[in-house]
Amino acid sequence: MRMTRDWNFDEEVDRSQTASMKWEPEVLNRVFGKGRDTLLPLWVADMDFHCHPAIRRAMEKRLAHQIYGYSLKDPAYLPALISWYRRRHQWEIQAPWVLTTPGVVPAVNYIIQRFSQPGDKVLIQTPVYYPFARSILNNGRQVADNPLKIAGGHFRMDFEDLAEKVRDPRVKLAILCSPHNPVGRVWTREELDTFGRICVDNQVLVIADEIHCDLVMPGFKHVCFASISDAFAHHSITCLAASKTFNLAGLHQSSIIVPDPVLRGELHAHLENSGFVNADGGTLFGAVAAAAAYNEAEPWLEDLILYLHANFTYLKTFLETELPGVFAYVLQGTYLAWVDFNGLGLAE
Repeated sequence: MRMTRDWNFDEEVDRSQTASMKWEPEVLNRVFGKGRDTLLPLWVADMDFHCHPAIRRAMEKRLAHQIYGYSLKDPAYLPALISWYRRRHQWEIQAPWVLTTPGVVPAVNYIIQRFSQPGDKVLIQTPVYYPFARSILNNGRQVADNPLKIAGGHFRMDFEDLAEKVRDPRVKLAILCSPHNPVGRVWTREELDTFGRICVDNQVLVIADEIHCDLVMPGFKHVCFASISDAFAHHSITCLAASKTFNLAGLHQSSIIVPDPVLRGELHAHLENSGFVNADGGTLFGAVAAAAAYNEAEPWLEDLILYLHANFTYLKTFLETELPGVFAYVLQGTYLAWVDFNGLGLAE
């Protein structure tokens, strides 16, 4: 599928000899078993497209200064972030709400550490991004599983089970993956409202991982959890980043949105006590790249979404015609296809 602008998603980019976690043979052998280093790696959410030219130009401009010492908050970053979420998600983020961490997974760990105690429970909705459970267990907490259910050909939240699980006073936190990785659901406002009311009524703090919020397929709309009501805003911490949308994960810049001043103060103190001394600013090149992406790369993203949607449509059609025992769930968000091979009767 050819694009008419200054980027070409059909171009094959050689990422060998770049220490790419996705492509390095050593990693593939470790993840999939010895001798699997020639596999086509589809195991991690990492795109193989060149970034928008404005991102490269912004980084080259900063690189040309030739001094990369300790840095404060990049003055372009917060206005770019705030404008992006106002424009694309109708969420009016206030500058004081924003903290930064090197990534969403570190942020989830910091939040678990600060707002729960060893032995407490953290709720997740499986099948879900595997670092969630690892973060919970590595911090001495327990997993409370609220499995998604399949109804009408889609994954849906099981609200009856959710209400039962959060009545346990040991459940202190719930991780909301929105859009959901890996099943590709974009939760509706009604689903989020029900989820939020159940959590608020039971004093369960919501960690909203919305890192894929800009990778939403045509016909669907992401709703930021904290934008639904003041109650949800003050009972949640939202984790955001430009990294998935614009493929900037190696630059380690994530934004943690904490509207409630008490929660924000406690988390900020914990970040500093954990040795992260720039919770207000982030990383030097990460902030530069993210600001450029938010300010100038929106046309690239619009084309990317159409390209990803066309790729998924091709995949789904191929499976339906060539492998009728294999079923791909409709992709609503993320660029991760969730495919059901149960119809082939294969052993795990």
